[in-house]
Amino acid sequence: MTLLWQPGPDRVAASALTRFAAGLAARHGAPADDYAALWRWSVRHPATFWPEVAEFTDIAWQPGGKPVLQHPDRMPGARWFEDWRLNFAENLLRGDEWRTALVALDETGRRRDLSLGELRDEVARIAAALRAAGVGPGDRVAGWLPNVPEAVVAMLAAASIGAAWTSCSPDFGLQGVLDRFGQVRPKVLFTADGYHYAGRAFDCLPTAAALAAALPGLARVVVVPNLAARPDVARVPGAVSWDDFPSQGGLDFAQLPFDAPLYILYSSGTTGAPKCIVHGAGGTLLQHRKEHALHVDAGPGDVVFYFTTTGWMMWNWLVSALAGGSTVVLYDGSPVHPDPGVLWRMAEAERVSVFGTSPRYLAGLAKARVAPGAGHDLAALRTVLSTGAPLAPELFDFVYRDVRPDIQLASISGGTDIVSCFALGNPWQPVRRGELQGPGLGMDVDVVDGAGAPVRGEPGELVCRSPFPSMPLGFWGDPDGSRYRAAYFERFPGLWHHGDYATSTASGGLVISGRSDTVLNPGGVRIGTAEIYRQAETVPEVLECVAVGQVRDGDERIVLFVRLREGVALADALAERIRAAIRTGASPRHVPARILAVNDIPRTLSGKVSEAAVRDAVHGRPVRNTGALANPAALDAFHDRPELRD
Repeated sequence: MTLLWQPGPDRVAASALTRFAAGLAARHGAPADDYAALWRWSVRHPATFWPEVAEFTDIAWQPGGKPVLQHPDRMPGARWFEDWRLNFAENLLRGDEWRTALVALDETGRRRDLSLGELRDEVARIAAALRAAGVGPGDRVAGWLPNVPEAVVAMLAAASIGAAWTSCSPDFGLQGVLDRFGQVRPKVLFTADGYHYAGRAFDCLPTAAALAAALPGLARVVVVPNLAARPDVARVPGAVSWDDFPSQGGLDFAQLPFDAPLYILYSSGTTGAPKCIVHGAGGTLLQHRKEHALHVDAGPGDVVFYFTTTGWMMWNWLVSALAGGSTVVLYDGSPVHPDPGVLWRMAEAERVSVFGTSPRYLAGLAKARVAPGAGHDLAALRTVLSTGAPLAPELFDFVYRDVRPDIQLASISGGTDIVSCFALGNPWQPVRRGELQGPGLGMDVDVVDGAGAPVRGEPGELVCRSPFPSMPLGFWGDPDGSRYRAAYFERFPGLWHHGDYATSTASGGLVISGRSDTVLNPGGVRIGTAEIYRQAETVPEVLECVAVGQVRDGDERIVLFVRLREGVALADALAERIRAAIRTGASPRHVPARILAVNDIPRTLSGKVSEAAVRDAVHGRPVRNTGALANPAALDAFHDRPELRD
């Protein structure tokens, strides 16, 4: 692969990774200047490596007497820091109270900032109000919120008292939110009166009222003012405004077990209701501190931005940068409204040093021939991060040509399942065109063939061979762990199977080719096909449908094939009604780029729609194991469709 960037010796010497490795070398004889060797050492000595990460990144916790790692040969089943105690929020709220902690902007031009002291005061107020509402350790607090400071405050308030936080962005429709929050039964729901996107204002209060009526066990709804200074909370029965949420008392950080539930994130809902993935406080914090400090090299004085919503795990990842003393920048709205330069003007004005985005966004800029580096002062920018989908080689070229030639471009890969990364950048190694720089420290990543044997230089399945602290605690509503084991450990017993196609390169990097399962990933947003089907099939003319992702220009677009009632043609008006049903019932991100009619849909012998067969047919690949299909002739309608050539 073509070498695009090489860190200079001064940057390497000044990096936190260099200081960390020097300490390991002095105390444990670990490699001090070779990343591949250091990675091998880290996965061979996990019980030494992870406490060293905690010490180096100054995690505040109370050590226990039990071994750091128990049952290291169990996958799943290993136990980390079993009697150690900490509080996630405490670790994010330490430091100089005068430094800027949060900067929040939106597409209307509104800007707010909070010092760390102001953030602590707001967290204390909301935490006291949550306690007064009866919220305690183990309860759930939900946010159906745009990417605003109140979302961060509410999350930290919940974490400070030991409640688990779960969130969805407000563009999810009623059913999409109920499919998620309805399973975990939050005691308190934070919502907003509305949000702005692409020049339009969207009223959230009618849906908030429906949510309040439908969520079982809900004790309180709190409305955040976002469109109006004083929203009409009477439109949501029993709700109170953010400013009127009553509170008494100060900030008290509950000291909780390492594996106390912190976040509940959601799978894509491919085969039914989304899986509720429970992540622990200690594993999340430890993994994020490692990634921010050692891989991104972000710390005090840095300004870290990632374009995300509260419904994507990159929001959780971004907020953790507070623990390293960085300023976190939130942005809510369209990334291209009123024009494609809006985020780069923000980056210039806020002196952003770490800028996170997706391949879809970069591809859009490249197609529009936008050159951010030509029109904006990006002297503070040191690193560009990209995730959500594979980053095409051409987009590496775009960044180094049209953003800045002397920055680190780090394509990173992990996901909701681990609330972190398996592979990402580091400040020691060069950037090669089309490659992720390498596996994360402490992550025993490998690529295997269908039989589980390692492969090099050819695509295979991405796996992790050893336990790591940010493995999920399990799935909500899965008391015996059977669904959890089936999701990650059934394909290759004893290994974590992540569902990505990947290739290990000769340089030690990785190339991710895409998902090996049926999850759609347009613009880096994980979307389950079942959510699309549920909404599309509410249209009377639609008998059944199948959705796949079609790779285009380094991103993925959703293509929906529909089988219609006899005598019905797919006219433009019908296609628009299908899109409207999906947009309203799920979210705008679920809306397909193409809707095409077919007479039949391939099914397995057991009667299940074969999305994998359709995906292969759409991409012109040989369909594997057609003998498993009850109606293989149906595939003829999916091959070489002229509507999919542009």
